[in-house]
Amino acid sequence: MTDRAMQNSNEHWMARAIQLGQKGLYSTDPNPRVGCVLVKDGQLIGEGWHRKAGGPHAEIAALNAATNDVKGATAYVTLEPCSHQGRTPPCCDALIKAGIGKVVAAMKDPNPQVSGNGFERLRQAGIEVLSGVLQMDAEALNPGFIKRYKTGLPLVRLKLAMSLDGRTAMANGESQWITGPEARQDVQKWRARSSAIVTGIGSLLKDDSRLNVRREDLTIEVEHQNFIRQPLRVVLDSALRTPVDAKILHQPGDTLIIGSQLKICGQAMQDKQKRLQDAGAEVVLIEERGQQLDLHKTLQMLAQRGCNEVLFECGAILAGSVVQQRLTDEIIIYMAPTLLGNNAQPLMKLLGLNHIDQQIPLNIQQTRMVGKDLRMIATPKL
Repeated sequence: MTDRAMQNSNEHWMARAIQLGQKGLYSTDPNPRVGCVLVKDGQLIGEGWHRKAGGPHAEIAALNAATNDVKGATAYVTLEPCSHQGRTPPCCDALIKAGIGKVVAAMKDPNPQVSGNGFERLRQAGIEVLSGVLQMDAEALNPGFIKRYKTGLPLVRLKLAMSLDGRTAMANGESQWITGPEARQDVQKWRARSSAIVTGIGSLLKDDSRLNVRREDLTIEVEHQNFIRQPLRVVLDSALRTPVDAKILHQPGDTLIIGSQLKICGQAMQDKQKRLQDAGAEVVLIEERGQQLDLHKTLQMLAQRGCNEVLFECGAILAGSVVQQRLTDEIIIYMAPTLLGNNAQPLMKLLGLNHIDQQIPLNIQQTRMVGKDLRMIATPKL
């Protein structure tokens, strides 16, 4: 086989492995999404994907599904096989024991417990290793996982909905519904793939949102429904004003309320903290930065808890702060074909922008219609 033919073959099978990895989009957190394909004599003999944390990794799933003897086969895997004992045994050992002859990986694992060690263990066992096949496509499977290990911060998305004139609600706060049902269903997918959903206390008191994933609104394959987990719900609430009967506290999954170390003092505040904890919330106190909770420390804390992708669904003040502090990786905006007028509430409050050279430039990465609404995905210009 010529070098070009070999490259085409490697890319063909890796593309299938990436397709399999995408099946774990809503379920593997905090683990990465990984797919694996086993090929022998040019024929597919087994494939698998990592379904959820604690379950078999993609390599094990593929070995278990193999229809032929795997000895001498090539394993195509979207991420370097793990070499350490976690919730499950090392995948490297399973591949070695099975007699795999070659491993083609899309990328090295950014986790320092694995990074390069998996490849080295395979080579020491006499297995040929090739890395870097369709690497950019594989990286797109796990942007938050990669960022968390490289920077100590999760990938941050900000979701916003607005009218054509850039407004989010009427002056009296009335906002349901600006966007159509298709856009609201689309939001469920962003929620489902997120490790955590963050809101501010102002939005919570106004809307009493559940911030949950509504499975009935998710237009995904039925086989994946059973693996969907509820993301962590996070409320930035410096003075612990969250009502104990708030809907967010009475949904499946966990709720984290973040308060201020400065404001939570005295018996009255300690009583508030205890009531929220008795209602099922976890309460954590952090430092303030200026007049707000420290958003950078908040995100660091979420990363330390294994959060890969974090979705902000919040009001104009918090949205403006996240953007101005350069903490957003993506901004998702749903624009409805309607006008709300000058007195309606703005999309976000960006303080101190008085001159044109202070503007915050963005790159539009994608635009598409979702029902009657336009969805834009933008990233900050570096």
